[in-house]
Amino acid sequence: MKVLKWILLIGVVVAVVLGGMVIWTKVAPQGDDPVSPIAGIPHDMPDTMTRGEYLTRAADCFACHSPVEGKMLSGGRPFKLPFGTIYATNLTPDPETGIGNMSDEAFIAAVRDGIGSKGHEYPAMPYTKYSQLSTQDVLDIKAYLMSVEPVNKPTPESDLIFPFNQRWGMALWNAVFFENHRYEADEEKSDEWNRGAYLASALAHCGECHTPRNIGYATKSREYMAGTKVQGWKAFNTTSDGTYGIGDWSDEQLRSYLTTGHAPGRSSASGPMAEVVELSLQYMTDSDIDALMAYLRAVDPSLGGSETAVNTSPDSLKNATAVLPNSTSSQQRGKMLFEGDCAGCHQWDGQGRQTKYASLKGSSAANDSEALAVTQVILNGTSISIGERHEYMPGFGSIYSDSDVAALANYVVSHFGGKDGIVTAEDVAETRAQGE
Repeated sequence: MKVLKWILLIGVVVAVVLGGMVIWTKVAPQGDDPVSPIAGIPHDMPDTMTRGEYLTRAADCFACHSPVEGKMLSGGRPFKLPFGTIYATNLTPDPETGIGNMSDEAFIAAVRDGIGSKGHEYPAMPYTKYSQLSTQDVLDIKAYLMSVEPVNKPTPESDLIFPFNQRWGMALWNAVFFENHRYEADEEKSDEWNRGAYLASALAHCGECHTPRNIGYATKSREYMAGTKVQGWKAFNTTSDGTYGIGDWSDEQLRSYLTTGHAPGRSSASGPMAEVVELSLQYMTDSDIDALMAYLRAVDPSLGGSETAVNTSPDSLKNATAVLPNSTSSQQRGKMLFEGDCAGCHQWDGQGRQTKYASLKGSSAANDSEALAVTQVILNGTSISIGERHEYMPGFGSIYSDSDVAALANYVVSHFGGKDGIVTAEDVAETRAQGE
């Protein structure tokens, strides 16, 4: 019996050691730091603060770490996941509740390795992508964050169900899904493409929202950028697919969408994507936007959770004018609501009045049978600020019933996309609850 116990004990020790070696091999930093012109910032930004702010915006820190109402970068914003709610941390230099007392080494560990003051971070903080960043880029970001106004604001504790509330379990998740490596340039690609890849995959972490996730909540590499649902919104397919992605978008449309949130004849950004444009992309240099476009153009076509084919000329719009629909519809409730509250700005032909952001013709949102974005905007409104211009649409959630919202959303999809909307009052109630 003693011999058997020793054999079992030795077996356990060997298993632990081997398991530790596997985990270390997976999560230990791999590769050299990427260097200019791939990493870093454009050459005309010599001082640290300018570089740091540019990189902080490129990494989209402002959108996630700023509350809807309150001081920028002060944290507290909730992210509702299938297994609970996580709150963004305070990134201001407050010594008690922010990063004021973090050393460079601790900041790098949090950003690239997912190791914070409380242990393992949850991958809602995209360290799985930030691991590709150069050390200098991370330190420039920290230098800028240390220069902003300190805000004393504790971050609420995450509210997660068991076993997700056990941070130590993230070590196992990391061993399976996380490869801690620096960005490696593809020598067969141009510097512009590599710069775009670094911007999209490392800094802006576009795939975190636009890529479907597996049962372990890690992104599916085979469906990279193929679209999915995020926080009650549809993150559309941004691969080069000509039917479901951006393959048929002109360079003018794509550049305009990335820098202003509106693509003529296509879509206007709303919700999380509007925040990305407002707080991040509009500040990118022309050369970085060109690099980002070059990279997106080369992403392999793929289908995921967002197979929305856009019909830019549905039959329902062929005879429509700005003031008359000139088409029949069995959806009288939705049509009546659109006529009363929407047609004045959006117009029956979908061209929009007063602002280009009101156009609905060719919109991905108006071609989505689930009408996720349409439902969100009807309930909560939408806004975006580009330069000195502020675009705004009010929400109607306080005056519309759930069945009203469903009827209007389905009519919008039918009239402007030629699709059969499938929104129910129950769907609207669920979306409404997510925003509370």
